Amino acid sequence: MNIFNKTRLIFSFFLTIISFCAYSQANVFKVTLDAGHGDHDFGAVYSGRIEKNIALAIVLKVGKILEDSPNVNVIYTRKSDVFIDLVERANIANRANSNIFVSIHCNANKNTAADGTETYVMGLSKVASNLEAAKKENSVITLEKDYKRKYEGYDPNSPESMIGMTLMQEEYLDNSIALASKIEDNFDRLGKKLRQGGVKQAPFMVLHKAYMPRVLVETGFVSNPTEGNILNSEEGQNDIAKAIAEAILSYKREYFGSGAPEIMDARPAKDTAKPKTVIAAPASNKNATKGTFFKVQLIASIKKTPLEPKNFKGLKNVTMLYENNIYKYFYQETSDYEAAQKYLQEAKSKGYGASFLVATKDGEKISIQDATK
Repeated sequence: MNIFNKTRLIFSFFLTIISFCAYSQANVFKVTLDAGHGDHDFGAVYSGRIEKNIALAIVLKVGKILEDSPNVNVIYTRKSDVFIDLVERANIANRANSNIFVSIHCNANKNTAADGTETYVMGLSKVASNLEAAKKENSVITLEKDYKRKYEGYDPNSPESMIGMTLMQEEYLDNSIALASKIEDNFDRLGKKLRQGGVKQAPFMVLHKAYMPRVLVETGFVSNPTEGNILNSEEGQNDIAKAIAEAILSYKREYFGSGAPEIMDARPAKDTAKPKTVIAAPASNKNATKGTFFKVQLIASIKKTPLEPKNFKGLKNVTMLYENNIYKYFYQETSDYEAAQKYLQEAKSKGYGASFLVATKDGEKISIQDATK
């Protein structure tokens, strides 16, 4: 082999390595995990059960599971007993350009019989219990320096005041609901250990400033003696962490591409109970065209927008579906998966960074993995 061929071979080898690294980096799924409270902010405290410690322990266990999974990069807002401002927690996720943001907390109530998990997405709910939960978590800002200037126009004692503020990044709502539903479904699989409270909406400040699909998980009530002891135990924290991590990996597989193998299902084989999440399944469409099709979901919004290209950054062939009080907007429809991927890249290039592919078979929604088999 002459020197020219050797040089060309070495050059080709390095190009392959560079291409592989670039591909791998582009396919890394970034997860920001946020352990609520910290340092002088203890969160809820009942009979030695301290929210800030429980939240951190669960976050570190979730992170360990995710770090052992391929193509997952975990970013932590804190890994020790320190205090982080609410806005800074969101900014950590924003700077990392994370794909999802998961904030983990414990609930509490003067009624010590209150129990169950709840997973929240950002929303301007007027439900009293939801607002009370947001009020409790948002009150943390009063522990921050110069909070009145930093959060000008927002009263932590009145979560309704956020209704007068701009609802940021509304296009992530649908993805957030999908992630929250997976987490709550997995809590349901823990059986009688934790009652599943469902997916809810509330104006949490820590979610308000994160520009990606994001959820806040109330893992149970530390004020409830039985449930609090589960939350404060190594076994209970391991179960909760597995449920959350498996939901995150399931979300990754469905919306981001193939991921790690399933974590062992916590539900006994004989348990056929259906999940209790408040998110209803799409109604079947008997008149739908037969076959498997792909569409690009652009945004999900509480607002109805005329289907004109000028309203969708010049994109044509946009359709709408009204479901669960949310308007979902889709771009194109094709039975060709490769063509669908090109449409997805086009949507992203237009500024729809949170857009993703959805698939249907005979009018019923199915996973991308099933659609491409």
